[in-house]
Amino acid sequence: MATLPQVAAPQGQAESHRLRVGISFGLVYFFWGSTYLAILIAVRHFPAPVLGTLRFLIAGSLMLGWCAFSGRKVRISSGDFFRLLLVGVLLLVGGNTVLAWAEESINSGLAAMIVAVVPIWIAMIEALFGGDRLNPLGWAGLLLGIGGLFVLLWPDIASGSAIGRKDLLASLGLMLGSLSWALGSVPSRRFQLRVGAFAATGWEMTLAGAVNCLLALSFGGFHRADWSRSGWLAVGYLVTFGSLVGFTAYIWLLEHVPTPKVATYAYVNPVVAVFLGWLLGGERIDRYILFGMVVIIAAVILVTSSKLRSGKLPVHKQASPCEAGAD
Repeated sequence: MATLPQVAAPQGQAESHRLRVGISFGLVYFFWGSTYLAILIAVRHFPAPVLGTLRFLIAGSLMLGWCAFSGRKVRISSGDFFRLLLVGVLLLVGGNTVLAWAEESINSGLAAMIVAVVPIWIAMIEALFGGDRLNPLGWAGLLLGIGGLFVLLWPDIASGSAIGRKDLLASLGLMLGSLSWALGSVPSRRFQLRVGAFAATGWEMTLAGAVNCLLALSFGGFHRADWSRSGWLAVGYLVTFGSLVGFTAYIWLLEHVPTPKVATYAYVNPVVAVFLGWLLGGERIDRYILFGMVVIIAAVILVTSSKLRSGKLPVHKQASPCEAGAD
């Protein structure tokens, strides 16, 4: 009888742990996948730099305030300041603000599929700048990813109409934004900072919000903003569930689950985004979106698998929410 509590306690702890893991994966999968639709709604009210200003200044301030309140270190050196500024600009201005700009023209599902190739760009950058070289499996994934992008863009390429050209320009701009994400993700994983992941991301958000504010002031974005309730609700959703809840779940998973399993968000988020865009946003899913989605997700799986087989999948020393995409 005395041994029963000793057996039951570990079992209960294991079940509780599995439940927390499942909930955390659900939060990351759903909320980071849903941010594409939330951004689409938000840019109907706020120009992209204004949206970036509001979202990241609010989320960054809240995260830094929580870190200070909980006793975490938030003070950074001048060197850390410039490192975090670089990463924040590449991820959250060059990446996220460009995503918001693109969604002023294209639907959220297409945007999610273009952003889904970020892991492929990261693999290319690491291979070009002295990192892990792509093996044949990785090269196959790279070529397949390029083919998937071509499938997604083919309707706009073939149409030749003014709307088609505008959508194509937005899609190509988003591809550059995805490259900016990749460029920011590589140093983010390698920088040695004096603060933890939460404080570092709080600073990245705050600094990126300040840069977005300068852009909005320079281009008159605040004068064109629609300060209506629905716009603020979209911003509130992005701040609360995209930046704070999703990121907290992501960090917890990195601390309790092997990194390759956490990386599965790269396969799931685009599917969630396409589905929600169809279900709630009235977006059309045609054969190009479906086939392109299958091809790109297969390409990302191939590239990730090539790193697993080489035993060199990067470990996140400092996780950043925008490495996941639209968050």
